[in-house]
Amino acid sequence: MQVTVYSTPTCPYCKHVKSFLEDHKVAFDDIDVSADKDKAEEMIQKSGQMGVPVTDIDGELIIGFDKKALKKALGI
Repeated sequence: MQVTVYSTPTCPYCKHVKSFLEDHKVAFDDIDVSADKDKAEEMIQKSGQMGVPVTDIDGELIIGFDKKALKKALGI
């Protein structure tokens, strides 16, 4: 399973998503879109969103901190 979190260091919901994943022992790539313009553009192209967090779980995109959607996509 490939999990990527597009986030920024100051975003509280980004911290919630990452804590949730860590609590459930899910490995993920954390991409700081405030420091990487190419990855920010990639996130916008994938999701149509400029806001963070955007979580990509095997191609399924979850916008914001949606615990129910995260659990469903991860099979928790």
